[in-house]
Amino acid sequence: MTAARTSPLADRPQLGLRERKKIKTRMAIRAATYELIGNQGYDATTVEQIAERAEVSQSTVFRYFPTKEDIVLTDEYDAVMEEELRRRPADEPWLDSLRYILKKAVGLSRAEEPEVTRLRSRLMVEVPAVRSRMIESMSETGRLLCRVIAERTGRDPADLEVRVYAMSLIGGLAEITVYWAQNEFRDSLPDLVDRAVNVFEQGLPTLR
Repeated sequence: MTAARTSPLADRPQLGLRERKKIKTRMAIRAATYELIGNQGYDATTVEQIAERAEVSQSTVFRYFPTKEDIVLTDEYDAVMEEELRRRPADEPWLDSLRYILKKAVGLSRAEEPEVTRLRSRLMVEVPAVRSRMIESMSETGRLLCRVIAERTGRDPADLEVRVYAMSLIGGLAEITVYWAQNEFRDSLPDLVDRAVNVFEQGLPTLR
């Protein structure tokens, strides 16, 4: 399978050399992981093999990713999403901002590594450990959304209402990936993003 390409974050001029090297190391570990899983499956792939393929030590792998599941799930787009959301016009409706940034993240992901995107989605459905870790990691992205939502609304990010709203979004958006994989990637991912955001915007369509 095709190895993952360099993350766009690694090439941003505002990042220092040390940070760019860290991002490239993370990407090398992820690329090695995806290649091994693609060739021999998830369960047969060990951290020792990943470290050898990425030409780093096992301790380096664990320094960047606490678990094997984290290697599969972690990407570089949370920071991009947070930055882009803060750049949107302050008077833009929140869900319009969210729709824009999600489509941008989907575009970046698919343009860089479409095979990896499909592999990750399939693993979220097929491997219980990956699915479980995905649910745990959603809280981190949820905290990111809480901060941005709080800034937009003038509320405290710790408010229950802000937290419920943010995590409802995260849970719903995670289902996009699961639905996409369960349906053999037939649907357009941007179209699925539109459908998901429409539910938050318009509510559940009335069943006939």
